[in-house]
Amino acid sequence: MKKNKLSIPVNLIVIISLMIGCLVLMTASSLSPAETNEVPYPEGYRNWTHVKTGLNQKGNPPLARSGDFHHIYGNIKAIEGYKTGKFDDGSIIVFDVLEAISRDSVVSEGKRKVIDVMVRDAQKFKTTGGWGYEEFAGDSKTERNVRAHAVTMCYNCHAQQKVNDNVFSKLRN
Repeated sequence: MKKNKLSIPVNLIVIISLMIGCLVLMTASSLSPAETNEVPYPEGYRNWTHVKTGLNQKGNPPLARSGDFHHIYGNIKAIEGYKTGKFDDGSIIVFDVLEAISRDSVVSEGKRKVIDVMVRDAQKFKTTGGWGYEEFAGDSKTERNVRAHAVTMCYNCHAQQKVNDNVFSKLRN
């Protein structure tokens, strides 16, 4: 039986390629949100400053997508941005959306629908006006609804508020 001189190098190349591919996949899956331009889940946001609360009722167009009660929170940098009108890098705004349950003339909070997050980083998020956007489903800290669709799902609407640094909400007095 004649042995092919190329069989060993070809097999070795295939094995090395597979190993490199696995290493790349393992590295990519272990990167932090800061390394992948993902917006991180805002741990402890309910301890931040409460900006305001709203209640969307039937007939309000955003109701179908974003829900009923919405509580807005900001970290220290975001609160300074609300006061000055200019949000610096590191500002984080959270839009916590919950069902509204109406019973016996009382409206109370139900299940969490989503948590929308805006993170200011002018360099990292150049294509979306300096803001990173994400929406976490329900109570999940990992199930993301926006990912690569930030321009169409978030920024195109927020860009209408350019005069307010792409932020709709105002700090309640």
